[in-house]
Amino acid sequence: MAGSVAPDSRADPSEAEPEAASEEASEGERPLSGSVPWMIDDERLAEAVHDTGVRRVQHAYADVVNRRAWSEMSRLFLSDATVTLDLRADQAMVLTGGPEVGRFIEHAIEQFEFFEFIILNAHIAFPDGAGAGHAVSRLFMSEVRQERATGRWTTIYGLYHDRYVLRSDRWWFAERRYHSLARRARDLDTFPFPIDPGLDVPGVAP
Repeated sequence: MAGSVAPDSRADPSEAEPEAASEEASEGERPLSGSVPWMIDDERLAEAVHDTGVRRVQHAYADVVNRRAWSEMSRLFLSDATVTLDLRADQAMVLTGGPEVGRFIEHAIEQFEFFEFIILNAHIAFPDGAGAGHAVSRLFMSEVRQERATGRWTTIYGLYHDRYVLRSDRWWFAERRYHSLARRARDLDTFPFPIDPGLDVPGVAP
């Protein structure tokens, strides 16, 4: 891990760990929006709303990385969220929490004068229904980079299997599993699709 500026010790309310939504509400009190059945009776509408919410955290991640705004990573990941990186070299690496993910990426891309993280496609599923408060996804992505020292351009392609939870009225990363698929430099290195990614994401329902 690369060294980085010591985190600011001052508390930031926006980065506080979200608490799970209460499962009960007092009579006459408006229930918390963490439970969809109390908000939206139509399951298809509920799924559309939460699909948008999951995509917002995916896009926010890309935005944070592309701006290199590492301090914002803690606003996307639960503090105990794990990120497993299968770079097709040696053993997989496991990171925990947004700050550690940010430090790792900061070190990995500091050699690039230009860097852009691009979401190619994402399939999102709610295995237990949209009102359950958790979701999974399969996200295909690419990175376009230019090396500062040589000016050489490279491109990589990868795949994330993700798990999300709904806390404090918005979605958070709870787990990410990354697999490299291809790297384009002088030649093109390709890798097989992961047979057992460690996280099940259902396909399109019949």
